[in-house]
Amino acid sequence: MSYITVAAATLPSVPLDFKGNLERILESIRIAKEKGAKLRTGPEVGYSLSIHSPIPGYGCLDHHLEGDTFLHSWEVVAKILDDPICKDMLIDVGMGVRHRNVRYNCRILLTYRKIFLIRPKMALANDGLYREARHFTAWVKPRTTEQYYLEKVVSDITGQRTVPIGDVVLSTLDTSVGCETCEELFTPLNPSTYMGLNGVEVMLNSSASHAELRKLNTRLELIQNCTRKLGGIYVYANATGIDGEARMMFDGSSMILCNGQALSQSAHFSLKPVEVITATIDLEEVRSHRSSISRNVQGAAQPDYPRVDCDLCLSRPVDEVLLSTNLHLSREIALKIPDPMEEIYMAEAVYLWQYLTRASAGGFFLALSGGLDSATVALFIFGMAKAVLQSINSGDENTLADLRRITGEKDLIPTTPQDIVSRLLHTCYMGTQHSGNETRSRAERLSKFIGSYHSDVNISDTVSAHEQVIKQALNFEPKFGVEGGSVAENLAKQNIQARNRMVVAYELAQLSTTARKLPRAGASLLVVSSGNVDEALRGYLTKYDCSSGDLAPLGSISKSDAKSFLAWARDKWDIPIITSFIEARPSAELLPLSAGEQDDESESEMGLTYAELSTFGILRKVEKLGPWSSYLRLLVEWQDRPGFGPQEIAAKVIRFFRFYAINRHKSTVLTPSVHLSPYNPDDNRHDLRPFLYVVNWPWQFDKIRDHADKLVQALAEKRK
Repeated sequence: MSYITVAAATLPSVPLDFKGNLERILESIRIAKEKGAKLRTGPEVGYSLSIHSPIPGYGCLDHHLEGDTFLHSWEVVAKILDDPICKDMLIDVGMGVRHRNVRYNCRILLTYRKIFLIRPKMALANDGLYREARHFTAWVKPRTTEQYYLEKVVSDITGQRTVPIGDVVLSTLDTSVGCETCEELFTPLNPSTYMGLNGVEVMLNSSASHAELRKLNTRLELIQNCTRKLGGIYVYANATGIDGEARMMFDGSSMILCNGQALSQSAHFSLKPVEVITATIDLEEVRSHRSSISRNVQGAAQPDYPRVDCDLCLSRPVDEVLLSTNLHLSREIALKIPDPMEEIYMAEAVYLWQYLTRASAGGFFLALSGGLDSATVALFIFGMAKAVLQSINSGDENTLADLRRITGEKDLIPTTPQDIVSRLLHTCYMGTQHSGNETRSRAERLSKFIGSYHSDVNISDTVSAHEQVIKQALNFEPKFGVEGGSVAENLAKQNIQARNRMVVAYELAQLSTTARKLPRAGASLLVVSSGNVDEALRGYLTKYDCSSGDLAPLGSISKSDAKSFLAWARDKWDIPIITSFIEARPSAELLPLSAGEQDDESESEMGLTYAELSTFGILRKVEKLGPWSSYLRLLVEWQDRPGFGPQEIAAKVIRFFRFYAINRHKSTVLTPSVHLSPYNPDDNRHDLRPFLYVVNWPWQFDKIRDHADKLVQALAEKRK
């Protein structure tokens, strides 16, 4: 029997940080080798260069079109090839390769001073968040190789003039290794199936799979089922952290599986710059699993795969394993699937911390309104502080160094999350004459608990000053609806309050560190907004108000998930005050108190509940249904909902799509948010749709109304 030890590296995706990516790749190789691994893989092209790490970074976007990106990637490969740490190891790295003037997203299998092969990706991710076909071309020649002429910076080290490029596998002295990259796993005819039937025993999957709430289990089950049926060792390495556009992040959870059994799994979100998992596996387990006659008949029928010979031996005899102090046969483990609220906590913690440290800002500024949304964002930042403290207490020197750099305190050693929040978060309650005492009190009490530097200001004078300018320009003084004003006047009176808050927020963020005489006085704070995905979808926000900022931590999370997160944090972190935020009626507090309490979900405001908005978001984006099909689907799904007959359902559908069309233009200027919701309406990347509509959808709405009327009559006839 022979035993193979394989490693998967989880690394952050840092676009164009060739120096940092190289250091992290080499460190991951060092750790893998120290743990006894002879094969290592890392994340996809997006990252850097690692065992299968992308050298330039996955989020390079149009930088993938530049010659410099290819040049510097090969320069990094040369550094890896020439490092003795790679001796006796098979290394899998990812980068873009130009072959005959065509750009490919490739994997490179190499060892010390030798490249074995280049394997281009054959199925590109080109929907949702991904635009790979903009930058790369899929390899369209199955089981075919060509000769790639190496760059001089590499050939000077390896002595090779050419290497094979194409759909090919590697044959070592003791086993065989194949590659499939990210999206290829999700295709119906994934390469690992055919490679496995051709005798490939070790499959490497270098991935940059994005985070999305409740998505992890689907991905893990897919990989598990793939190897359970096919047999074989599957080494899956995923990236972690935010990409360069800060609209997408990767969630780690790299895995090593054998014959459908999970043997190792990395953290789901982590602040670590390098994380390496390993597993030691008996190769005979794979061969025994594949002994069935039906599998062998299919295997014998497969066309031959081109193979590249490799003089490495990746396995060890049993006595070497027994005598080793760090090699142990891996046993099956239960895959860790986090609770969605735990997932939100860690996703936001990593997102906020990496954004802050890469931007090198002085901290965050948050308009804390006393409402549920801004409270949720405040707790995201508090959660970030908890994660940072946990990382520091675990001995991560990189996290402590970053905290000291951001705060400017060279000897800082925090002992509580509040120690961190007090230095990195400035909250401010911006009241007007229409604000209530309850919201002010809630904001103050929450800021005190989390430890933020808190301000309480009244912006009524600035609002009045702006209204005087309007009066001077138009010789007209608008009024609220309750005072006899028109709908347009009522809306303008509310919007000017909201927009003033944005102006005040940015000035406070720019001057906060200076006024407080902090060590990094003069460093600006990042303005975090507190809009949620449901309000963005409906357009229930004022353009350029406090929904605007530098980043939107809540921007791709639903109102219902935000409320659930608050309840989770209240219980998990023992914050009783959060109950008052959860139970408070959502209100913008922009109308006079004489108008009564403003209810965001009322007919006069949104006209839709947050739960209904989530439903429409899923129908529109995930299910890909237009107004007519959404109406038909809801006729069935809501048929037992009290008070909702065909005409009421039709009215809801028409209301949603009309307001969606009217307000779609606001999506073009949404503050960047990390993608976590499958129905995120982000116009920049995830949801590419028009923003100039015929807002009354005459054909669709008439069809819906006509059908609803006829259906009501038919139901009435049925009841007679």
